[in-house]
Amino acid sequence: MAKLGFLGLGIMGYPMARNLARAGHDVAAWSFTADKAHRLAAEEKSVTACNTPRDVASRSDFVVVCVGDTKMSEQVILGKDGLIEGAKAGDIIVDASTVAPSSNVSTAAALKARGIDFLGAPCTGSKPGAESGNLTFMVGGDKDVFERAKPLLEPMGKRIYYCGGHGLGMHAKLTQNLILSNLLQAFNEGMVLATKAGVDPELMLDILDNSAAKSGLIAFKAPYVFRRDFSTNFSVKWMHKDIGLMLESAHDLQVPLPLTALTQQVFRAAIAAGCGDEDICSTVKVLEKMTGVEVKKKS
Repeated sequence: MAKLGFLGLGIMGYPMARNLARAGHDVAAWSFTADKAHRLAAEEKSVTACNTPRDVASRSDFVVVCVGDTKMSEQVILGKDGLIEGAKAGDIIVDASTVAPSSNVSTAAALKARGIDFLGAPCTGSKPGAESGNLTFMVGGDKDVFERAKPLLEPMGKRIYYCGGHGLGMHAKLTQNLILSNLLQAFNEGMVLATKAGVDPELMLDILDNSAAKSGLIAFKAPYVFRRDFSTNFSVKWMHKDIGLMLESAHDLQVPLPLTALTQQVFRAAIAAGCGDEDICSTVKVLEKMTGVEVKKKS
C-alpha cells in the first residue's frame, strides 16, 4: 500500500482519485472546492481530506495533480502552501493536467533543485475513461522516474506511453487534442450540411461508419448530438484552452496550424453563445444557429 496524494477533484480527477483508493492505496486528497475532498473521504475510507496541497505532500510519497490550466498547476505545485513546501527529496509529483509544455520543463527544474522528481503525464479518455480506469497517459520526464511511477498510474489508465524528456508528453497530448478538435469541426460542418440538404443524420452516420471517413470520435459523439444531450464529458472551455496551448506551441516551434486557428474561433463562438460548460459536441450549435437546422434524431 503506497502513500499517495491527489490534487484536483473535477470531472476527471474525482474518479481518478477514487480508483487509486479502490486499488488499496491511502490517498490524501485536496481540491479547490473543499467539499469534493470531504465527499470523497466520506465515500472511501482510505481517503483523507486535506486543507492545502502542502498537507497532501507531507502525507504522501507520490502525488498526482489534475487541475484546469497552467496557472492552477503552477500554483498548487510551486506556490504558497504548494506541494513543493511539503514534499521531501525522492518524492514523485505527476502533473496529469493539460498545461503549456514549457511549464512542465520549468516546474521540473524547480522541483529538481529540491531533490523532488517530476513527470508531466497528461491523460485522455474523458469522463468515461476516468471512471472505468481506462485512461491513456502520455508521459514526459526521466525514464527511471517513469518506471517507478508507472505501477501507481495503472489503476487510472491501461495505456501509459513514455514520450521522452520533460514537456514531450504534453506535446503528444496537445497533438492528440489538435486532431480531435479538428475532426469534431469536420463532423459539425458535414452533418449540418447533410441535414440542411435533407439527409437523415442517422443515415449519414451509418454511411460514415462504413466508409474511409469512419471515426471513433464521431461514432461516440454523434448519438449525443442526435438526442440533444450536451452533458459534459469534456467541456468546450477546456478544449478551447487546449487549442490555445497548441497555437502557442506552434508559434514557438514555427509550425503553421491554419485549420486549428479556425477551429479555435468556432470554440470561442460556442463559449460566447453560453456553451462553455457543455460538452465539446455542443459546438455544432454554432453552425446550426447560422443555418437554421438542428442535427437531431427524427421523431
